[in-house]
Amino acid sequence: MGTRLLSEYSIKQRHPYLRYVRVHTLGRHRAAIYAWNNDLQLPEHQMATLKQFAADHLLPHVCFAVKPYHMVQTDEVPPVRESPKPIVDAAMNRSLNQQGIVEVMQSMFPSSRLTFNKYDFNTATVHFDVHSTSPVTDIEKELVDQYLYELIPIGSRSSVTYLQCSSQKSP
Repeated sequence: MGTRLLSEYSIKQRHPYLRYVRVHTLGRHRAAIYAWNNDLQLPEHQMATLKQFAADHLLPHVCFAVKPYHMVQTDEVPPVRESPKPIVDAAMNRSLNQQGIVEVMQSMFPSSRLTFNKYDFNTATVHFDVHSTSPVTDIEKELVDQYLYELIPIGSRSSVTYLQCSSQKSP
């Protein structure tokens, strides 16, 4: 699927001279590659090489911009937080799909049920619902957002609706 982690890994494998690499979704089918080499620079020829690599080897429906790494601050790219091994393993799986996302999220939050709702092509947003019999805490919501950020393909975003369900069964 072309997640952030898989994209960054592919870039580093192909361009080992890069010391820092960050990939971030900018909007609908748009993303940026932020990079610096060992000299903490990104010369024009390296920018061009990265742009060509993205066009040839990363998600074909995503338009990639290439920027020097220091632009992560200017562009207010959120910091990367460490994710649990199941999230990282899923994000690095080239065959990750909608079902795989739901399954790994379910394993991380067994007291809730995450379901796919829809994909909005116009905004490139994947909509999910989280069904729970008890209120979902702010910390849990933050973790859901963090994990989905790692699992959703570059060039798309996620949106989650939290639904509290009754725990009683109808007679």
